[in-house]
Amino acid sequence: MTTQLSSKKSVFSLGRLLTWTLAIFVSLSLSSCGYNGMVAKQEAADKSWSDVQNQYKRRSDLIGNMVATVKGEANFEQQTLTAVIEARANATRMTVDAKDLTPEKLQQFQGAQSGLSAALGRLLVVSENYPNLKANQAFQDLRAELVGTENRIAVARRTFNEAVQDYNTTIRQFPNNMTAGWFDFSKKAYFETEPAAADAPNVDQMLNGDKK
Repeated sequence: MTTQLSSKKSVFSLGRLLTWTLAIFVSLSLSSCGYNGMVAKQEAADKSWSDVQNQYKRRSDLIGNMVATVKGEANFEQQTLTAVIEARANATRMTVDAKDLTPEKLQQFQGAQSGLSAALGRLLVVSENYPNLKANQAFQDLRAELVGTENRIAVARRTFNEAVQDYNTTIRQFPNNMTAGWFDFSKKAYFETEPAAADAPNVDQMLNGDKK
């Protein structure tokens, strides 16, 4: 009889220990360093992505204004102008939801923006052959605005990569990795350094008036 009572007490104690352990684990998983923390970091990464897209949209709008200005120049090279218009349309169509930032989607987005940068670079090179454009104040003002926008894009991309690194690291840490699996927190992709194409003019240099 005593042995049975002792056995039941042990089972009860073990069950209570497991219950308390589970309760502590769940509490930690849902605390500020668990679920709530992952939500906060995910929101930070999503906001950073929104900032990136806003800066690229600003650039697209400025390039559209530049195209409109260039169209007023007689005999401007139509092939170059058409390439910019098509590249801008392609970049504008390419949008990625913050919840679907896979490496493939981000690579496609980055590729479309790189295509627009290359087309813009060639337009800036060709524009050097047109004295009227070089003297056009509206054209020069747009160049100056594009310089600032390119800088803001670089800052926004760096901030985004930092936010994504913080988020990705958090969801991989124990016990967050288990909670992440339960609530479908998935890794986000980073911007990668773009290799410079041999035949593509450097947009930063061209916007700053350096033709090298």
